[in-house]
Amino acid sequence: MELVIKVLTVFGLGAVELWVAIPAGFAFQLHPVTVSFTAAIGAMLGVLAVVFLGERLRAWLIQRHGEKKEQGKSGIIHRIWHHYGIIGLGLLAPLLTGAPIGAALGLAFGVPASRVLFWISLGIIVWSIVLTLTGTLGVSGIEALRH
Repeated sequence: MELVIKVLTVFGLGAVELWVAIPAGFAFQLHPVTVSFTAAIGAMLGVLAVVFLGERLRAWLIQRHGEKKEQGKSGIIHRIWHHYGIIGLGLLAPLLTGAPIGAALGLAFGVPASRVLFWISLGIIVWSIVLTLTGTLGVSGIEALRH
């Protein structure tokens, strides 16, 4: 039962932030593959919830108020968006802003939900592997120093 609670905790934390879920998995002394897989699936579920709710909210707002013109196109977010697009957002959001916030930004910029899901999921997979490998190497290095 204790293992189930640890895995569910990593899963829930992954839905909010990979940077928290992966170290928690190591703190719980879970196997690195379990940590990476569980955190990534949790993050993808968090993105799926944001996309599902965000698409409905956006459609409701457009129906109610009509589509608004973009304002503030000179801001830094717009410059980054126009330079890197959904690919950059998808690959960087899990690391920089968190996957759910990245999904919300993608939807706010009018990207179709399927593209948001694809690119952010790819970013989640990449960063969960990178962060888990980094954590594994760090834990191995600390254990080597203790012996």
